[in-house]
Amino acid sequence: MNALELLRLALSRLRTSRLRAALTMLGVVIGVASVVALVGVGQGTTTNITTRLASLGTNLLTISPTGNATGAGLTTDDAAAIAKLDNVAAVAPEVQTSGTLVVGTKSVTTSIVGTSADYAHVRAYDVWQGTFLTPASVEAGLRVAVLGATAASDLGLDATSIGSTVSINGLPFEVLGILQPKGGSGFQNPDDQVLVPLAAVRKYFVAGDSVRTIGVSVADNDQMTSVTTAITALLRDRHALAATDSNDFSVFNQTQLLDAASSISGTLTLLLGGIASISLVVGGIGIMNIMLVSVRERTREIGIRKAVGARGRDILAQFLIEALTLSLLGGLIGIAVGLGVSALIGQLAGWGFQFSPSTVAAAVLFSLMVGVVFGVWPARMAARLDPINALRYE
Repeated sequence: MNALELLRLALSRLRTSRLRAALTMLGVVIGVASVVALVGVGQGTTTNITTRLASLGTNLLTISPTGNATGAGLTTDDAAAIAKLDNVAAVAPEVQTSGTLVVGTKSVTTSIVGTSADYAHVRAYDVWQGTFLTPASVEAGLRVAVLGATAASDLGLDATSIGSTVSINGLPFEVLGILQPKGGSGFQNPDDQVLVPLAAVRKYFVAGDSVRTIGVSVADNDQMTSVTTAITALLRDRHALAATDSNDFSVFNQTQLLDAASSISGTLTLLLGGIASISLVVGGIGIMNIMLVSVRERTREIGIRKAVGARGRDILAQFLIEALTLSLLGGLIGIAVGLGVSALIGQLAGWGFQFSPSTVAAAVLFSLMVGVVFGVWPARMAARLDPINALRYE
């Protein structure tokens, strides 16, 4: 018998016992659906984390003072010196505090960030309406402000609000622009802030010459390590640190965080897929159990087929094809269910539908492997039956 005839015979056998076939396939359906859904969720999580981190800045280095910093820590003079290094595209010193913004009857407590005109480039912000801080306004320390999307929304500001006035801790500031939303929540929401010139923050809100952090955008991703080394050497020299002294600052590489997050998410995806695949093994055991029962029930049929000339390999192929059909049909149904669950979770979580052809192909292959591995033993038992004994079987 050729493969097509064996497949037709297998489908015919499954139709005669639909309920048993459906229950047998259920284990494979659940297993494959779990693998596809969990891998899809893992990939969606990876994409979401990577996108969020990438949105924080392009080729970003963040310099912060450490606990052993003495004196002024990091200063705007440090930032100016770093800006002169090779392969540095932009530098943005930052001073941060919190304050209350008031527009009419609406008020909101948010982060006040004093920075430079290069902040938008360093932190990868786009302006939705209006303009960003200009070098002239930063140099003069003017009372002007650019609002994050969340802060603007909470205050009821929109495109028509450009040029209006917002009160920051009781002082009037002119609204220059509103930023495009990045997406985020919680304490570190990048959209919940107001940006003003650094000199204005120092004049009205925070005294002193130190800065909280210095953001550095590197011109080329391949130069991240060399620029980090150059910044470290420059700041150690500027802070008069001896060779035996530890750094009073830290340089955080955004690329390293992206790589670490991707690695962790990839490992988590493999772990979730591995756990879900256990249910596939359980489904395979169910297929083997049913095929063993089927061999026992069809012993007389096997004896008749052998008596009229069927070879052992024909019987082997027949039962193996039946097992493969069960597992493949269960796998295809499981893939459809898994993709549906993955899409639903993606919509609820906000990262959308993550479709991976390689995951689908692996699920199909795994289903076939389950059919082969757990169908071989019953098929071999059927092929080895003695036709005389099989004909006598009641």
